[in-house]
This record gives sequence, structure tokens and C-alpha cells, in this order.
Amino acid sequence: MQTRDAYFLSGAVRLRFRDEGEGMPVVFIHGWTVDLDIWEPQAAALAGSMRVIRLDRRGFGLSGGDPDLAADCEDLRALLDALQVTRAVLVGASQGARVALAFAMREPERVMSIVLDGPPDEIGDPAATGGEDFSIEEFRRLVREGGVDAFRRAWRENPLMKLHSKDAAAHALLASMLERYPARDLVGSFGAASPRAGAANLARFATPALVVNGRFDTNSRLQAGERLARVLPHAERVMIPDAGHLPNLDNPAAYNEAIQSFLRRQSRAAA
Repeated sequence: MQTRDAYFLSGAVRLRFRDEGEGMPVVFIHGWTVDLDIWEPQAAALAGSMRVIRLDRRGFGLSGGDPDLAADCEDLRALLDALQVTRAVLVGASQGARVALAFAMREPERVMSIVLDGPPDEIGDPAATGGEDFSIEEFRRLVREGGVDAFRRAWRENPLMKLHSKDAAAHALLASMLERYPARDLVGSFGAASPRAGAANLARFATPALVVNGRFDTNSRLQAGERLARVLPHAERVMIPDAGHLPNLDNPAAYNEAIQSFLRRQSRAAA
């Protein structure tokens, strides 16, 4: 049976979420231009063994408000409070990995472990990743001159949005989310991006972490993942075969197994 959308309030902003299954709570945090529907393959496979919680970040999908990375941590806390979840596993993809990491550094007592999928650069090296895959200013120019559809056409061709899977359902799911993306962060100036965590702060990060990339992710994101896995004290590294920047859609079976295996190891270590 399909789980219905639900909503919670973070301050005055109404945000969409879904809460499926029972067991260890695992919160899935999506990246840029997509929404909670990107986690459909994970909800379908994992809700039988864990509690799968996912939300539309503010300004994305069917959530209200304007995109604001600085507010995402507050929204995540509000969701956990609303669901009476004291501690959870966080799974963050792409821009959502930055949100997950920022929350775990800010409130470590509420995070059991963390999965960072295709993360942007967090070390702060000017020659590293982050600005190499696309230009927000160029996309804003496209929207000004040609409307949101001009942006969507360009973004579909970006390597970060390219699926390697031939599965028609995965392609349709991705296309539907892009059509739903309201592009509020491309038509106005909203909250500033969260600062990079920095190597010194990351070196003190005590939460167990799994750093994930698709084997065919962009060079900049592969380098960012390697750099992050090296500096985090308690990090594991996994590459998802036959997958690009969206490995949870490209190869959901391998992706789901990577998460389950990591959580099993963490459970054994805790015991």
C-alpha cells in the first residue's frame, strides 16, 4: 500500500514527509532539484526492516518556503521532534549530504551514524570540488532569459543528472521530480549556503560514517568523496558499480545492500 504524504511545521513553514516501516529510524535527505520521491527504491526495499523517514527540504518538491541550507538543520530537528525520534541514522545525497553532515556536527547526540552519498567538497580546498560541476549564476541567467524550462533542458544534460540505468521507471521518476522543482533558488536570492566543514572540524567528527559514490560519478565528486573519507576518523568508503551521481536510482540493489551492510556492522560494534 502506498504511503500517503504527511506534513509538519518548522516554524511557519509547512514541509512534506513520509514515514514508513518500523525499527531503526533512518532519515533520507535529498539533493538539489529533486525531492523525497527520489528515495522510492529505498523505501520499497528497506521499510520492511527499518523505519524509513524522508522529507522534502524547504523550497523543494511539495514543501513550502524558500530553499535555505542554513535552515535545513532546523527543519531536520523539527521533523525528528515531531516524530518523537531521539536518535536516527542520516542518509544524505549530494547537497543533502552537506545537510546531514552539518546536522550531525551540530547535534551529534541525535545521530547514530551517517551515510554521505556523492558529497560536495567539505575540506575547503579552492582547487577541489563544488564549483566544477555547474554554475548557479549561469543557471540563474538561463532562467532570466529563457524561463525555468531553459534551465531544466540544460540541467537534464549535466552529468550530475545523468542516469546510467536503462530502467524506464527510474528515468520517469527523475523527470517528474525535475518538472516539479519550483526553482525558487534560481529566481531570487535566498539563504546563503552553509560553510564547508573544514578539515580541522572533520578530524574531530566522532560519528561513524559511510562515504558513497557511484563508480561513474563526476571526477570532482569522486575526489570529494575520497578526501572526506580520508579525513573523517571513523569512515568507511564504498563505490556503487554501474552507477553515476545518482547511485540509488542507477543501482538500487547495490546501494541498498551497502547501507544495510554498514548499519549491520554498526549495530554489531555497538553491541
